[in-house]
Amino acid sequence: MINLFHELSQQCSKETTERYSTSFSSAIKLLHQDLRGPIFNIYGFVRFADEIVDTFHEYNKAELLAEFKRDTYAAIERGISLNPILQSFQLTVNKFSISHELIEAFFVSMEMDLDKTSYNSQGYKQYIYGSAEVVGLMCLYIFCEGDQTRYNELKPGAQSLGAAFQKVNFLRDVKADYEQLSRTYFPGVDFNNFTPSMKLQIEEDIAIDFAAAYDAILNLPVKARFGVYVAYKYYLSLFKKIKKANPSNILEQRIRIPNYGKAFIVAKAGLRSQLNIL
Repeated sequence: MINLFHELSQQCSKETTERYSTSFSSAIKLLHQDLRGPIFNIYGFVRFADEIVDTFHEYNKAELLAEFKRDTYAAIERGISLNPILQSFQLTVNKFSISHELIEAFFVSMEMDLDKTSYNSQGYKQYIYGSAEVVGLMCLYIFCEGDQTRYNELKPGAQSLGAAFQKVNFLRDVKADYEQLSRTYFPGVDFNNFTPSMKLQIEEDIAIDFAAAYDAILNLPVKARFGVYVAYKYYLSLFKKIKKANPSNILEQRIRIPNYGKAFIVAKAGLRSQLNIL
């Protein structure tokens, strides 16, 4: 009967992903069915930790995050947790032998969100690595299904893709991060005087990450390639839309891709996949 508990726990992670991110959940559903559950499990875990530092303002966030961290490692060590999100995550960590160093780096970045409001270049790189690049690497463990050689080959591209996604999120969410959370992630950027040259500098950095990620996507195992490619195209479309916006618009509204735009991205990607011209 424990299989029922495993299934229920993983359903909680899937539901969490679907409720918090329609874009990611849609892309995950385009992966091979063998990969979907484990990726949902990673996203559910990441989402819960992120919620602690971003939204639980009426509670002791440092205490909650420390407890969540302790419970995460206990779940992995025991192979069981009554927290369904941690139960599903530990199943994935233990099945795919995901490095605990990645988990630790992730928690370091979450801890930085508790009190840091601005970053220098070194802190920014550290935060991007722990909050985004390691998530891409956790997913790569699953995509490679134990092929360590392929993992090592694709590792830089997976980090670049995670970094590109996170940096686009930062630009998209500037208004909320700056006004509601008093956070400024981009080093040397004053959002009280956000100039076109500042925006261009950020965009040039993101473009480098997207370019590095694309080559890795083409070499992903076939089970993962299409779903990751769709997520890449979605974020690239969002990035292009942000590039066209004035700096003042970035600060006034959260730029989105409408549902019909997302549907078009999937349809176009599907056609390119069929023609083998990703």
